[in-house]
Amino acid sequence: MSVETASLEDLGRELGEKIADSPEHTAFREASEAVENDAETQEAIKEFEELRHQFMLDREAGTADRQSMREVQNAQEELHSMPLMEEYLEAQEELQTKLEAVNKAISEPLAVDFGGEAGGCCQD
Repeated sequence: MSVETASLEDLGRELGEKIADSPEHTAFREASEAVENDAETQEAIKEFEELRHQFMLDREAGTADRQSMREVQNAQEELHSMPLMEEYLEAQEELQTKLEAVNKAISEPLAVDFGGEAGGCCQD
């Protein structure tokens, strides 16, 4: 491994550590742990996932209707309105915004978007 490669890898590790220590990541990690440790929120997540799963099965079978879709939407709205979920979703959005800014900063001098979807090389 060349000195330049090792240096770039070291910079990558340092960047990862800085992101992990950022206020945005800390807030996201804390919000995630709060959601994971709250029985009421976990029950709401379970109920939403069950409704969503059943709706997907019904949709595949061609038996889904607007009422079942509304039930899923209502369950999601109720879940997202729970205080811990609101905090989690806000922290997630703030972390995503920070990571997009970091991606832009890395990609800009390279004229490459490494965070975007991978595409094939040299296609017409």
